[in-house]
Amino acid sequence: MVKQLGSKMIKKFSNSPLVRNTGWMMFGQGLRLVIQALYFIEIARSLGVRNYGAFVGVVALVAIVYPFGALGSGNLLVKNVSRDKSLFPTYWGRALVTTAICGSILLLLVLAVSRFALPPQIPLLLIALVGASDLFALNIVTISGQAFQSFDRLNWTAILNVLMSASRLLGAILLIAVHPHPSPLQWGYIYFTCTASAAIVGSILVSTALGRPIFRHSISHLEVREGLYFSVSQTAQTVYNDIDKTMLARLGTLEATGIYGAAYRLVDVSFVPISSLLSATYPNFFRAGSSGISAALQYAKPLLLRALAYAVAICAVLLISANLVPRILGPEYTPAAEALRWLALLPVFKSLHYFLSDTLTGSGYQAVRTSLQAGVAVFNVLINLWLIPSYSWRGAAWSSVASDGLLLCGVAVAVFILSRRSGPAVTAVMTGAPTAS
Repeated sequence: MVKQLGSKMIKKFSNSPLVRNTGWMMFGQGLRLVIQALYFIEIARSLGVRNYGAFVGVVALVAIVYPFGALGSGNLLVKNVSRDKSLFPTYWGRALVTTAICGSILLLLVLAVSRFALPPQIPLLLIALVGASDLFALNIVTISGQAFQSFDRLNWTAILNVLMSASRLLGAILLIAVHPHPSPLQWGYIYFTCTASAAIVGSILVSTALGRPIFRHSISHLEVREGLYFSVSQTAQTVYNDIDKTMLARLGTLEATGIYGAAYRLVDVSFVPISSLLSATYPNFFRAGSSGISAALQYAKPLLLRALAYAVAICAVLLISANLVPRILGPEYTPAAEALRWLALLPVFKSLHYFLSDTLTGSGYQAVRTSLQAGVAVFNVLINLWLIPSYSWRGAAWSSVASDGLLLCGVAVAVFILSRRSGPAVTAVMTGAPTAS
């Protein structure tokens, strides 16, 4: 009896697209997690805290404009293709053309702004290499993953993610074998080469498995506006996640940037299981949201509760294990243990506001989500201007916790108000009360 019940449960889960896709993303992200950990340790130790801080500062600057490199075309692809597969060639072609045009403009902008935003000792060529890598190649890798995501084939999305990290690990190993203590510029060459290689492979896989692109770049004003909302949303998210690293490099020291960047990287790694679930469920939010915020919220609620349970557990793990950081990365990273403790609450805040934010996006309220994120981004910059000069990386950590907490409050209030406007059935979903059938 027990054996039969177990067999039925296994069959049920194996036949569930969500469970299968989440499993693939967990496997891919888990493998990627191991690879990224090795890659992170190798680079952080070989570059040293100062050089690592310089590289982190450049990556953080590029990351601010990175979402505009594709102008939301990947998100539009997921939204429309998840509902109508026949639209794929058109949206795949639009995404590639948009990335080529916007990436070129933004690369020139980054090079110009870097003269004022980054310390003068950081080479302009390093900024160009990182900018070209992320604005062109990384965007293509991301869109390639979103293409498979729109078809619920997250096994290939996971493979592309693993390929991206594995290529960088291989590049790091080869570089360190030749230069045990490379300069940031030497790592910049490897960073660009590895990302570009992954982009080429990803675009070939998508075109072969899903269909060749149709290069018709005509697009409605509504979709341009929606794509802009997606880009602004992602940029705002990058600002309140990463602008503190660039500001630390400018207003503090490169050593402080390296310490804080290392601790934040560990928090990002701990969030991988939740980000896997978010990737697997993202197309479903659009499908559920086509029936309104009521359906999207009802879909989100059980996922949010499970993610929250994991986030609380990982928060405790980060607090307890923080002293291991200098043993792994080296004694010069000793202050990163304290930084990690300050940042340990972030997975809890992020788990809550990401699922609520996807509820807004899937049900057609991307403009609301974007407005909230933009407001938090401005708050983050202003509070960092006050805290970083006085408290260095500690100020950056405090501002990160405050920003994610503020975003959580804003998104929760927005979902509550919009759900009440949509009718009593949604209010019942939010409060857990039974609804009439």
